[in-house]
Amino acid sequence: MVSRKIDSDPISESGDALVVLITVASSEEAERIARRLVEDRLAACVNIVPQVRSFFIWQGKFSQEDEVLLVVKSRRARFQELATAVRQLHSYSVPEIIALPVLVGSSDYLRWVAEST
Repeated sequence: MVSRKIDSDPISESGDALVVLITVASSEEAERIARRLVEDRLAACVNIVPQVRSFFIWQGKFSQEDEVLLVVKSRRARFQELATAVRQLHSYSVPEIIALPVLVGSSDYLRWVAEST
């Protein structure tokens, strides 16, 4: 029988935790932005998801691009500064920077996000 650790960490409301989605043109750009966000404590963690394909209308034309997705864990209080940093580092003239609220989550994880940012 395999024993599993039962997570006794209660689930709680997130407060101001956010998940921010950012698409970029390359892995190098993704790593540069991720490193900056974490080093500057604008993000607690950034996941890099390679090889996403995006379909969109840009300047009146249908487009499709291979991109890299950043999944950023941060807080609402840090969002404006985070977005400013991304715009400075990003190669696109109109980068995707979309914040989604975290409604509930692991109390320990949410506390770590708050302490890290």
